[in-house]
Amino acid sequence: MVKHSKDQHAKKASIRSAKRTIAQRWIGVDLGDRWSEVCLLDGTDADRTRVRTTPGHFRAYFAQFAGAAVALETGTHSGWASRVLSECGLAVTVANAREVRKIHQSHRKNDRNDAQTLARMLRFDRELLSPVEHRSPQMQADIAILRARDVAVRARTMQINAVRGLVKAHGDRLPACGADSFAGRVLEQLPPALKPALLPLVQAIADLTKRIRGYDRLVKVTADERYPETALLTQVTGVGPVTSLAFVLTIGAKDRFCRSRDVGPYLGLVPRQYDSGAHQSQLPISKAGNKYLRRLLVQSAHYILGPFGPDCRLRAYGERLAQRGGKNAKKRAVVAVARKLAVLLHHLWTTGARYDPAYGANFAPLAA
Repeated sequence: MVKHSKDQHAKKASIRSAKRTIAQRWIGVDLGDRWSEVCLLDGTDADRTRVRTTPGHFRAYFAQFAGAAVALETGTHSGWASRVLSECGLAVTVANAREVRKIHQSHRKNDRNDAQTLARMLRFDRELLSPVEHRSPQMQADIAILRARDVAVRARTMQINAVRGLVKAHGDRLPACGADSFAGRVLEQLPPALKPALLPLVQAIADLTKRIRGYDRLVKVTADERYPETALLTQVTGVGPVTSLAFVLTIGAKDRFCRSRDVGPYLGLVPRQYDSGAHQSQLPISKAGNKYLRRLLVQSAHYILGPFGPDCRLRAYGERLAQRGGKNAKKRAVVAVARKLAVLLHHLWTTGARYDPAYGANFAPLAA
């Protein structure tokens, strides 16, 4: 019995030692499209290897390092890779690629060095990587609807501009109209000499318009069924189902920000800062965060400040900025309204309030 007890104690000590060794291991992964470079730091030693960038190969390789800390950068594969690594029992840190300047401004940048840099920064201080959290698989699938719609809209815009440009180069002009009605309005007004070239493009535009309308219906159904909080955001004139759904899916959780004002810097709608001593530079906005949502907010700001925009505090604020003069006054006003709009949308979401456009800051609770 005594011998058996000693063996058990020795076995438990060995297991504890192994766990400590794994827990003290830091792993950096540079995700590639086919192969991923892996750097394992254990004390001062660095082991390097390559792993196929597939869920199956990741599970097979990283399962042995349960309890270790791993870091990878945001990118195409980081969503599923972070979920697989978490399932394997690793403490995952997804680094914001825009913030890890040690990597993308390095004079000796390659995949092997990038993986080692991630591991060393993780070992020193996780916060140096500006960690981000990925959306859930369901939210990722829902935002794919918005992304696909955006691709279709941009493709249609490019083809409409091409048709107008080719007709203008021929000496004619097509009538002004919206994108939704473009194919029907210009079909009979194409110059006869250009019809063989432009008719297929007009037909493609008509087909894309039908597909975009289908995406719009899908967005409306998705927002109503899975994200009812978007109804709070669409109270603001100029914010439709697409913008409200993109806002909810991009922010993810309404309580991730302590103050609604923090949403502006998160979306890159505030000026960059590069001050030194008494010198204060006037720089453009940082353009950090989600580019797609920032573009949607700017489009909404254009509508609010446009001829069909409603009389509200947001519009009055933008008009005051635009009247200050200067060649960029209107652009600055649009960006400022987009930032205010982002703050307002987050406030409506977190408080569940009724939006009062007449006063802007006066909110009354919505009826149950």
